[in-house]
Amino acid sequence: MYRLTDSFPYLLNRVGVRIGELFSKRLKPYDLTLPMYRVLVSLWETGDQRLNELGKATTLEVSSLSRLVGTMEERGLVVRNRLEDNARAVAINLTVEGRRLAEELIPQAVEFEEVAIHSFGRSEVARLKSAMLDIYEHLNALDPRLLEPGGKRKSGH
Repeated sequence: MYRLTDSFPYLLNRVGVRIGELFSKRLKPYDLTLPMYRVLVSLWETGDQRLNELGKATTLEVSSLSRLVGTMEERGLVVRNRLEDNARAVAINLTVEGRRLAEELIPQAVEFEEVAIHSFGRSEVARLKSAMLDIYEHLNALDPRLLEPGGKRKSGH
């Protein structure tokens, strides 16, 4: 029998929402949102990102991300520069202040992760993370019509 509260997507979302809610409280004194944190850390990991790349890395819609980057630019956390080899393209990078803030927040994020997974061994955690990446990729196999209301797979699939 199907039970929502026992379904994998529900349980996965529940964990993600809980961590997000708790970490958002930690970010409040910095006047940051969780999406802002994701931008900071993504740029800390890899600078010179274009908006599309940053959107994929942070799982944020490009239109929302563009406004968010604008806000973060006004606050002195990021800068946008035209690329020398392509004047139409813009690279987004951290400022010194943005880098400092990311480096202050990363250990706090690590603490949240450690609390969440403290009862698992290293190999279990590695397997969980690997499985999450695999699951994400498996979802690419869904027939796009399944995402439409009333959509059905072709017979034989």
